[in-house]
Amino acid sequence: MDGKELGIVWQRDFFEHRLRHDESRLEKADYILHNPVRKKLVAHPKDWPFVYFGDGERPQFDR
Repeated sequence: MDGKELGIVWQRDFFEHRLRHDESRLEKADYILHNPVRKKLVAHPKDWPFVYFGDGERPQFDR
């Protein structure tokens, strides 16, 4: 079921993206965690303090 079927009104030009079966969740998480590095806000993902992890544990960063 997608957002439209649930009656969710998205902001203009919003693209709803769900992980597909062939996509790696770890790959997507890694991409997101590296956003502050790409924008030169920090040198390493582990230096960015504004990240929430559902289990309360920060992941092991390998880069």
